[in-house]
Amino acid sequence: MSKGDVSAVDPRVALLAEFRRNLEQERRLSPLTSSNYRRDIEALFELTQGMPLESVLPQTIRRAVAQLHARGLSGKTLARMLSAWRGFYGWLVRQRGFPANPCAGIRAPKSPKQLPSALSPEAAMQLLEVAPDGPLEARDRAIFELFYSSGLRLAELVSLNVSAARQMTLEEEVTVTGKGGKTRRVPVGAKALEALGVWLALRPLVAQPGENALFVSSRGTRISHRMVQLRLKRWAAKSGVGTGVHPHVLRHSFATHLLQSAGDLRAVQEMLGHASISTTQIYTHLDFQHLSKIYDAAHPRAKRK
Repeated sequence: MSKGDVSAVDPRVALLAEFRRNLEQERRLSPLTSSNYRRDIEALFELTQGMPLESVLPQTIRRAVAQLHARGLSGKTLARMLSAWRGFYGWLVRQRGFPANPCAGIRAPKSPKQLPSALSPEAAMQLLEVAPDGPLEARDRAIFELFYSSGLRLAELVSLNVSAARQMTLEEEVTVTGKGGKTRRVPVGAKALEALGVWLALRPLVAQPGENALFVSSRGTRISHRMVQLRLKRWAAKSGVGTGVHPHVLRHSFATHLLQSAGDLRAVQEMLGHASISTTQIYTHLDFQHLSKIYDAAHPRAKRK
């Protein structure tokens, strides 16, 4: 709303002008930032339709946020506007004796999480079918196969110990500890087990004596998160897939491809370790349709030849 849309006799305008002077002179904010505050606060004036500032209640603010959200404003934009309103009312409480800040404790609705684009099944195969050259690349291939096979988080994979390899070999599953210290068991596909076997045969050439980490760096100690990211970027470039591939892309591709094939959202929620099904729904809106059966039947690298 433009400045002329607010009546010159409106006492709210004078208070806003004084608040802007405070922003620019006391807080040393730029005129552009001050103008952004003005725009957001004038939007509140419009939404409250002439209501005196001291009469605005928390429910008024909630209703204003709901109206803006219904118009299509994102959670990020609404959070910014709420911050401006909160700052304005905080100043009114301190400088003009207003009884309370009606914006305190009110949060903007969350915007949908922006997930990375999944690889196509063909691109995933292209990435993972590159032949390793030497022990470190055999390690890399085992890491990337396990990401795509089981949908692990980067922290979960890096924290795996050699004992996990024994479990995978015997049970074709792996137990990982995820967010909040929660453990879960997820299937491990045949291709990942094959790559893991190659790495385990070469691991003694690299690992320091007594090192428990399943995946180690060239120095023989547990591989770092950053090194996994860098190695995947290098591997993706080598394969011709491109350089914009990182561990979460493989986790996202795992979930997307499994859901596209089977549509069992609950199974994928369990394998990804999401506390809420709503988090998994970010990946897809396919209908709900048992964990091992769905995995064996649907995942492109689960079946044994």
